Amino acid sequence: MGLSCLIDSKVAIVIDASTAINLNASGHAPAILQALPNRTLVADVVVSELEEGRRTGRRDHEMIAALAKEGLLEIVQMNEKESQLFESLVIGETMDTLDDGEAATIAIASGRGAIAIIDERKANRICAQRHPEARVGCTVDLFAHDGVQSGLGAASLCDAVFSALQHARMRVPPRYIEWVTGLIGQNRVALCPSLPRKVRTRPTTAKV
Repeated sequence: MGLSCLIDSKVAIVIDASTAINLNASGHAPAILQALPNRTLVADVVVSELEEGRRTGRRDHEMIAALAKEGLLEIVQMNEKESQLFESLVIGETMDTLDDGEAATIAIASGRGAIAIIDERKANRICAQRHPEARVGCTVDLFAHDGVQSGLGAASLCDAVFSALQHARMRVPPRYIEWVTGLIGQNRVALCPSLPRKVRTRPTTAKV
């Protein structure tokens, strides 16, 4: 069994804005979602957040719309119970609240027994503290899924992860550092500012 937390194909995943951006930056979003057996959801609140990126020239909202049109993910709204949970996550002191997209992602995942795919440390901390029953994963869990690894193949997977790291500054949790560095090679690791400095400054190898 691989590293990925996505071990039950019957459980849906709910992706946050950061995950959508990472997938877009990878250049392989359709192939990744096709290879995942899990139903993929994204909150309409997250789509609205991505649309705000138009002002800075980002086009991630267009990618989400295209994936939804192809049936590779579903844009969903919160129900009443999920909306109440959402409000509890966005109202209060700044240090103990989340942005709307993260809160909606956690609320929908919690309400539907799904896995929230969120990368931000603060969101993970608050979710663990206030909703320890919730299941949470990260973008790298998608890349590391056995189906995605076999579906993309080694070369495309390597390029996808490297592109997400370099262009979206994808966060890599500690448990995935060695897997990621082994996948892309030290020469590429050195070009990824979101990876820890001590990892980026290791002696380089011949792999590129």
